[in-house]
Amino acid sequence: MRTELLLLLLLSTAAAACGDAVGDSCSTNVDCSSAGDRICDTAQTGGYCTVEGCDANTCPEEAACVRFFPAEFLSATCNPTTEDIVSPDPKVQATNDCISSELCLSSGYCAQRTSERRFCMKTCSSDGDCRDGYECRKTGTRGAEALPDPTKPTTQVGFCAQRL
Repeated sequence: MRTELLLLLLLSTAAAACGDAVGDSCSTNVDCSSAGDRICDTAQTGGYCTVEGCDANTCPEEAACVRFFPAEFLSATCNPTTEDIVSPDPKVQATNDCISSELCLSSGYCAQRTSERRFCMKTCSSDGDCRDGYECRKTGTRGAEALPDPTKPTTQVGFCAQRL
């Protein structure tokens, strides 16, 4: 009886530690994590295990937090290198193409701050790192922005996204 109880405890601990990685296919949230810390985005082909509402340091090791802004709502163009900058050099001219409720994306478009949604996305360096039907896309395209991470100064991240 004691051996059976110990075996049951070990199996339940192992099952709790298991869960599909971010970017794996799924059909329900339980497919991604029995602990409830990941969701299955069924809007993606074959489902996509992810974490919604992430921050810079809350994604699992295999993923990065990516900010998404709906492409259909990207408004005016802007210059991300000069938008709202503060510089002691009088030769550096700041631009203000975006209104105060907008953010100038690295792609050069203004986006409503309130339209932002964040998801942990599987990181990649090439299409071969992603599953079939998915491609390695760089942030800064199609309304996807890398969430600035103070420990990783790079501003562009590769992530697996559904092939268009």
